[in-house]
Amino acid sequence: MAQAIESISPLSIAGVSDKRAEKSGGGDFLSILKASLGEVNDMQIKGDEALRDIATGQVKDLHQAAIAIDKAEISMKMMLEIRNKALSAYKEILRTQI
Repeated sequence: MAQAIESISPLSIAGVSDKRAEKSGGGDFLSILKASLGEVNDMQIKGDEALRDIATGQVKDLHQAAIAIDKAEISMKMMLEIRNKALSAYKEILRTQI
């Protein structure tokens, strides 16, 4: 049973590609965080471009534009939840008495 659990990558559970983990040094938390922020930023840029294309009437595929906008929104919500959980954990650590 432990063998099966060890073979599951926590990044694959969270929806993060293993390529990004390999590219970022194989699991360094700071590298993964920076790569994730970069990916969220890229999605936000693509979402903004899709919105701009829709507003100007230059959209080629409305369906793909809507998907890009939704991906940007969902990735931002997820990043905000991660930030909230990290802050909550930090506050809990501060409350811990030694």
